[in-house]
Amino acid sequence: MDEIFVKIGGENRYLWRAVDHEGEILDAVVTKRRDHKSAIKLLKKLMKRYGRPASIVTDRLRSYRSALRELGSGQKQEIGRWLNNRAENSHQPFRRRERAMHRFRRDETLQKFVAVQSQLQNHFNGERHLNNRQRYKEFRAAAWAE
Repeated sequence: MDEIFVKIGGENRYLWRAVDHEGEILDAVVTKRRDHKSAIKLLKKLMKRYGRPASIVTDRLRSYRSALRELGSGQKQEIGRWLNNRAENSHQPFRRRERAMHRFRRDETLQKFVAVQSQLQNHFNGERHLNNRQRYKEFRAAAWAE
């Protein structure tokens, strides 16, 4: 899990994102604050949809620790220097698209965009480093056909 700052109308909004062990984006939520309540909101939503995870990798934000403690999963939290890289790297395609769109103007627009963009990113994620060129082209063609 990770969060990033997104400016909307000169004010910071926070995009919370959850990524699984394969790099697929599970869910993304836009909030005004980066606090305990927002972390609880995302974690409850994820646990309701996907069940309780074996471990949860986060950064050192205190909101995660307090939210996980409240939900009874405090001992499942993992914090390490490079453990959160998968979630951090999932923000890169979003940032490229955000820059091309010249930012966002409303929270609702950001939430809708993130929902669609994360589904497309999951659909076309071919994990290029695991496949040779021919196999990657076949996967990409199948994704376009869908």
